[in-house]
Amino acid sequence: MNADAQKRAAAARAVEFVRTGMRLGLGTGSTAKHFVELVGERVRAGLKVVAVPTSQATRADAERCGIPLTTLDATPELDLTVDGADEIAPDLSLIKGGGGALLREKIVAAASARMIVIADRSKWVPQLGRFPLPIEVAPFGLGATRRAIEKAVAAIQQSGPLTLRQGQDGHVFVTDGGHWIIDAALGKIDDPAAMAHALSDIPGVMGHGLFIGLAQTAILAGADGVSIVERP
Repeated sequence: MNADAQKRAAAARAVEFVRTGMRLGLGTGSTAKHFVELVGERVRAGLKVVAVPTSQATRADAERCGIPLTTLDATPELDLTVDGADEIAPDLSLIKGGGGALLREKIVAAASARMIVIADRSKWVPQLGRFPLPIEVAPFGLGATRRAIEKAVAAIQQSGPLTLRQGQDGHVFVTDGGHWIIDAALGKIDDPAAMAHALSDIPGVMGHGLFIGLAQTAILAGADGVSIVERP
């Protein structure tokens, strides 16, 4: 299987956890898109669910697939969120946010009784940090926030460049919430929990891509098939 086929295989296995009557969180990204499409197929076959999308892109996909949607204001507690990841460590801590939806993804995951992360096996890593860590920031006071991030990271470990993300049009990438993203090239994250707490304490940081203690299950697809990993 190529990478896209592996993503779809992982998504197909995750759909088996969906039951009628569930309140679902729908992740964002290429792997989560497969899950949305497969849930849509089951909805058209009679499955009864409601779902909260984590981005405008996912909302559009879900609407196209005929999945009934709700909001966290109307449905503040969800049964299951299924989402992708940029990196997955053995304890199922994650780096997310390559697609720019990290803040809404984390809000939805935290509102869910269970989170399943789906990915091709290349996302499984012994230690987080090879993928640059997305940090969602308020545009106001960017210089001060960047300096605070540099200071916080340096207190924990050595850091690489902090890069303000740009969109395909060459302009600053803007999240659905109107924020910007700084990608921190760390190489490795020696203490993800300490890093998460330090970044969360910075006023200009709206969210970061470290998802710790949120995912209970990982579904990984590779050339040799699909495997399920439960959080230790």
